[in-house]
Amino acid sequence: MQTLTEERKLIKESARDFTMKRVLPLANKLDPEKGAIPRELVEEMAELGYFGILIPEEYGGLGLGAFEYCLVAEELSRGWMSVGSLIARGNGLLGTLDVLPPQRKAELLPRMVQGEYLGAFSLSEPNAGSDVANITCRAVPVGDEWEITGAKYWCTFADQADFLVVFARTDPKVDPAARHRGITAFLIDKPRGRLPEGVQGSVIPKIGYHGWTTWELAFDRCRVPASAVLGEVGKGFYLASTGLETARAHTAARAIGLAQGALEDALKYAQERQQFGQPIGHFQAIRFKLAEMATQVEAARSLMYAVCQKIDHGVRCDTEAAMAKLFASEMSEHVTSEGLQIHGGAGYTTHFAAERYWRDARLTKIFEGTSEIQKRIISDALLGKMPK
Repeated sequence: MQTLTEERKLIKESARDFTMKRVLPLANKLDPEKGAIPRELVEEMAELGYFGILIPEEYGGLGLGAFEYCLVAEELSRGWMSVGSLIARGNGLLGTLDVLPPQRKAELLPRMVQGEYLGAFSLSEPNAGSDVANITCRAVPVGDEWEITGAKYWCTFADQADFLVVFARTDPKVDPAARHRGITAFLIDKPRGRLPEGVQGSVIPKIGYHGWTTWELAFDRCRVPASAVLGEVGKGFYLASTGLETARAHTAARAIGLAQGALEDALKYAQERQQFGQPIGHFQAIRFKLAEMATQVEAARSLMYAVCQKIDHGVRCDTEAAMAKLFASEMSEHVTSEGLQIHGGAGYTTHFAAERYWRDARLTKIFEGTSEIQKRIISDALLGKMPK
């Protein structure tokens, strides 16, 4: 089955052109100084439809699939992974907002497509990372409102988002055998550039993933209306699990984009850098590195394509998605490290993008489920779940 149709090739080429002309120059300038993704770029991305790739045409979106979403994400991440991640602030939250009443969806989704209503996901906590069911942030009913109190962690884009999706425990009784029950999701609208009333935040000092800010949030009796509840009270855990296959394919795409950038830059450098009277690309040690890098990138890409095909055809592929995410992220860390090595001492400076690819690739092994979590999913599929 042909996967890269003519339409998909055009989408990929257009995203590549936009990345090389607009995204990469901004990344090379702003990442070293930890500058923010400019609003103008967000607006350009909206014009290209990148926030609505997965959103149905009836709401103004492109109505395409995971395949096209990942094609665009890979190309954008080749320039700057933060930009490749930014499109999830529309597309990636579609499944969460799908539980809204039809009238509310008709109001919000077109704004999302236009880049006017982008969100941030507030799920993790200091003691609830891979163990999401360990959430302790609480929401209690107060009249016809809810009052949220507790700490959240790793909320990227919390300040610039137009809304937050926050998960809090609404049932004070935790069943040790089913800790995932009793968690509720809330949609909290907020002014762009500020945190909601009743929420304080501190910036988390990251080593990479620059271009936007990641926050630790403290909810102190933050009041939200009853209408802020997403889906059913107590069923938020299931909502958080919606779209994991697409999310992991998206992370694989981002990892592949980083590795592709590292490969291309290393190829260029190997042909320009002279040592011992000839380009370093003439030495077998460098040539073999590049050959292995290219092979690994292509293998990860083929696996990601296969997963996207299954997602778009409605075939369950949670195990394969975990494999794609695991393989691509591990590959990306290795390939970007090799790319830096080919640059030698120059690669350890911010004069070249090699170190940015390397720093950001390291994160792909952690977010959207660590490599260890992916291995657990895969091994459980192979051997059955571990006895408790």
